[in-house]
Amino acid sequence: MGVGVSNWRLANAVSKLGQLGVVSGTALDQVFVRRLADGDDGGNMRRGLDAFPFPEMARRIWQEYFVPLGKAAGDSYPTVTMHQMSSPRKLVELCMVANFVEVFLAKEGHKNPVGINFLEKVQMPHLASIYGAMLAGVGYVLMGAGIPLHVPAVLDAFAAHRPAEYRLAVTGAAQGQAGEMDTTMRLEPADYAEGTLPQLNRPRFLAIVSSNTLASTMLRRASGRVDGLVIEGPIAGGHNAPPRGKLLLSNSGEPVYGERDRVDVTGLLELGVPFWLAGGYGSAAKLREAIEEGAAGIQVGTAFAFSRESGLRPDLKKRLLAQAVAGTGNVFTDPLASPTGFPFKVAQLEGTSSEFPVYQERKRVCDLGYLREPFATGDGRVAYRCPAEPVENYVAKGGKVEETVGRKCLCNALMANIGHAQSRKDGAVEPPLVTAGDGLNSVAQFVMPGQDSYGAADVIASLLDLKPRNAGQADPVLVTTA
Repeated sequence: MGVGVSNWRLANAVSKLGQLGVVSGTALDQVFVRRLADGDDGGNMRRGLDAFPFPEMARRIWQEYFVPLGKAAGDSYPTVTMHQMSSPRKLVELCMVANFVEVFLAKEGHKNPVGINFLEKVQMPHLASIYGAMLAGVGYVLMGAGIPLHVPAVLDAFAAHRPAEYRLAVTGAAQGQAGEMDTTMRLEPADYAEGTLPQLNRPRFLAIVSSNTLASTMLRRASGRVDGLVIEGPIAGGHNAPPRGKLLLSNSGEPVYGERDRVDVTGLLELGVPFWLAGGYGSAAKLREAIEEGAAGIQVGTAFAFSRESGLRPDLKKRLLAQAVAGTGNVFTDPLASPTGFPFKVAQLEGTSSEFPVYQERKRVCDLGYLREPFATGDGRVAYRCPAEPVENYVAKGGKVEETVGRKCLCNALMANIGHAQSRKDGAVEPPLVTAGDGLNSVAQFVMPGQDSYGAADVIASLLDLKPRNAGQADPVLVTTA
């Protein structure tokens, strides 16, 4: 769902009903800062901060970023230092607190587990984010958009408050002098503790993969226990895995997926861990099909993205939902939009960066930097670049100009999707860019006659066909995606 769409409100609503609500962990530090800059409507961020186990850390962050009554309309949001291999302590603390608060709020009012989803492609905030979520008692950690082999060992270490390490993928670090570079990120919990450390439980880890090969690789090579798998097909929203083999494009310019991209469910059963099927499974019939094939259940994203509880901006939600009801919604799998190089699902909507003139008019700015690529410089340092940043900057850092063509700043666009668009000094406002699965029009099934919206409870009731969860069931049937 991108950034902040699967927020604490949505995850709370889903988990209260006995399924697994999952919050998006991507860019939560920036989301948290912008909520505080908008005045913390309802006092929810403050309530989460008050529960944080290290009160002095919470106090520092509140004092720095909270704006009473909210910033003036048209004023810019405060900037936050971009993450690096070794981020400054201030940024690490902010990341810890933001992830704690999101999970804490998602867990309020019930005793069911809550999950958090991260992208392997966004590595630099991982350690602080995971530790903050674990301080709040997160029950599941999910990760995709790459092969997250190092996560299980991190969970094991943090559960005992031991130092954890994560190997940062640095382009060029295996060549020549750069091959001797230390590209390991580290976090020592004791360096941030105030008083007695709280007891932590190790969350279950679900790897999000797109093929049998990746599934078996995760189970064979991961640094510790993998508790389950989410098998995400190419019609799911957000980032998709690239097609296997040579990239071919359809007449409309979308990646073509073939037989090599199909998942063998029988092979998954032989792996011996529970798995959930995702991408086009947002209906009661598809849930039944998944269960009959041996899956523990399904992961659902698009249906929840347009529910009342999601963080998607109300006007965008209303317009896209109206398209779905009319059967006119259109999602384009853009092979170029994402700086990661992964195909990215883009809902076509007037006034967003899905339109070429809107994309072209936006001045290239890179000031959030979550999708920056770490690369080795000739003098043995690690530097950062993004193909969506100003072209001349990217090329000056050794990037190829052709890699910048069609790239869109997802970081700023996804912030705009949830009502936190940055206002620039020249008066420009960052445009949104909404992602959704190919089944966008199918969300019309959740809209009752005479209504123009629906809630998370409506989705769950429809998908489960009003059948309650089985007593003693070990795994959730439904998982909301982030």
